[in-house]
Order: sequence, then C-alpha cells, then structure tokens
Amino acid sequence: MTMSSTEHDELREQAGAYVVGALTEAERDAFVAHTVTCVECAAQVQSLSSVADALARAVPQHEPSPALRARVLASVTGRSATAAPMSSGAASRSVFVPWLAAAASLALAVALGGYAATLRSRVGVLELRLHDATERAAESERQIADLRRTAAGAQSQVAVLAAPDLVRIDLAGQPPAPQASARAFWSRSRGLVFTASNLPPPRAGTTYQLWILTAQPAPISAGLFKPDPQGRVAAVFETPLDLPKPIGMAVTMEPDGGVPSPTGEKYLVGL
Repeated sequence: MTMSSTEHDELREQAGAYVVGALTEAERDAFVAHTVTCVECAAQVQSLSSVADALARAVPQHEPSPALRARVLASVTGRSATAAPMSSGAASRSVFVPWLAAAASLALAVALGGYAATLRSRVGVLELRLHDATERAAESERQIADLRRTAAGAQSQVAVLAAPDLVRIDLAGQPPAPQASARAFWSRSRGLVFTASNLPPPRAGTTYQLWILTAQPAPISAGLFKPDPQGRVAAVFETPLDLPKPIGMAVTMEPDGGVPSPTGEKYLVGL
C-alpha cells in the first residue's frame, strides 16, 4: 500500500526520538519497518546517530576524586561523607545523561527544522497557485465586463436601427480629413447611432465632438468621441425627446471635455 505524504512526514519526525531511544516499543517497531523501505528516513537516522555520538564524547570524561564525590553527595542528598563511594559505572552515567539529553534536543530540533522547511515550501507553492488563480479570476471578470459593455452597445444600436421613426444622415470628409466618411442614424424615441471611418487621430489635448444641426441657429452637442487606432468609430448617444428634428450633422475637433458651441475645424459634415 502506498504511503501518503502526511504519513511519511509523521514517521520522519520520529527520527530524532528513535535515535535517543525515546519511542515506545510499538512506535520503534513501526519506525524500523518504515526505514527498511525509505532511503530518506534511513539516511536521517544515520546522520542524527552521528550527531548524538559526537555530543556524548564532546568533552573529556574524568573520574571525580573520592573526596569531591563525597562533598557533592553530602550537599545534595544530605548523606554523610562516609557514604559508599559511587561506582565508576554510575559516575559515567551521571556524565553521559546530560549529553544524551542534549543530543535528543538537537535531534528533535533538526527534525522539526526539516519539517518546518517542508511546510514553508508547501505554503510558498500554495500562495503562488492562489496568486495565479486570483489573477485569472480578475482577468476573467475584466473580459466579462468588456463583453457586457459590448453587448449593451450592440443592443442599443439594434434598438435605434430598428426604430420606426429612424432618420439617416450621411456625412462626408472635409479638407482636414478628405478620406473620412460617416453615417448618423437618429430616432427620437431611441437615440442616435454614429459610425465613421478614416478619421485621423485627434491632436494631443483634443477630442472629436458631434453636433446636431436643426432649424435653430445654434448647433446642439450630441457628445464626444475618439476613434480607434484604425480611425473607426461606432458610438451610441442619448438625445432628448424634445430635440428638434435634425436637418444635418457635423463633427469638429475641440479641446478635451468639449465646448458649448463649435470652435474647431470641421472634419465631417452632412446635410
């Protein structure tokens, strides 16, 4: 049966405790059985065993004198100085035990450090995946918003072009743009659709402004627009229901933001 990554990590964490003999009999047997097939855990045990052995022998081993041993025992346990002397084996164990504890602590620290590094790596991968997913979601939302705007514009154009009171006005290019041409489709109830082609890009700080010519002396502004890089325009403008019937259209180049009445050169005119 294939071992999961989580089960492997749990066993690998026991390497330090195994080296210093801190596992229960069942845990030790399970860990030993695992190292038979896991090269990584077996190598970690070998490395930690070397560390534990080195720590146990890191300082010289000295047999304390009988007098010093008696004084220490008397101060710690209250036993008299004539108490039986400590055997050489007990003395060796008293020196070795602190280093054994230090080896166990170091082994556990190494194991935990490796596990923490693994977790940091996994967190980094997950954060990268989350960032990519967020970017894709944001891009999808932008595309959906663009499609909705395009669909809304198309629906508005269809509504105007299907109006029973539709009026069409063709516009011709003027000296600043002799190759330009345009058409305006107006419906009192549904608005104005304006399409154009071959318009030059507006100069810096300027924009195109569409004017509705009526029987009244002053032209009425329909709105502002800028062509795409190919000089094309497809725009929908709302017009007031009480707008006098147009008798013509004109396009001029004006400062950004538009003006109340035409001041710039005429680029398109249709009567």
